[in-house]
Amino acid sequence: MTFQLHILAGLLAAAVAIPAAAQFARPDDAIKYRKAQMVLKQAHLGRVAAMASGRVPFDAKVAADNAEIVSVLGRTTTQGFMAGSEGGNAKAEIWKETAKFNELAEKADAESGKLLAAAKAGNLDALKTAVAATGGTCKACHDAYRN
Repeated sequence: MTFQLHILAGLLAAAVAIPAAAQFARPDDAIKYRKAQMVLKQAHLGRVAAMASGRVPFDAKVAADNAEIVSVLGRTTTQGFMAGSEGGNAKAEIWKETAKFNELAEKADAESGKLLAAAKAGNLDALKTAVAATGGTCKACHDAYRN
């Protein structure tokens, strides 16, 4: 099953990255892409966070499976924010402060990697710390750049 999850994560990354790498036909396509990417990240991080907070029973495999998806999606955060795709829920500051935005996205990506490592280790205390750190990086970016 782990092999199948890695295949799924790879296909998901390719499906997400290929359209972004080829750019988007219209600005609305980029906005739809980044909204969908954020919804997916929120859903899968939320599942892990529910375990970390005790709202649902901890299941190391489920946590690792969901953290894997968060990690893959974390590497795609900036791909829907190219010039000309202003709008949606994104503040104009993203395009004025690209370096700062990219830095925050890289921090979130790094934390999602730590989340994956903690989930794979099956240690609930480490997972709690990683969820808080990952969520904190998401919040910092949203506070600065989301309407």
